[in-house]
Amino acid sequence: MTLAAAAGLAALGLFAGWRGARPPDPHRGPRMIPWRFLMLLAAAGAILMLVHAVNLMGFTTGRR
Repeated sequence: MTLAAAAGLAALGLFAGWRGARPPDPHRGPRMIPWRFLMLLAAAGAILMLVHAVNLMGFTTGRR
C-alpha cells in the first residue's frame, strides 16, 4: 500500500510538473490550480512514502 501511494504521488508530481511548465494562455484566463506547488507537495509525499517503506523493511532511518 505504501509503494502504491508513493507511485501515485510520483505520477501526480510528474503530471503537475508538466502542467506547471506549460506557458500561460492569456485567452483562457489565469491558472486556478497552483501546479508547481502541487508538484512540490507530491514529491515531498513520495519521498516520505519511500522512507516509510524502507522503515517497514527493518532499516532505521532516524537517529539512533
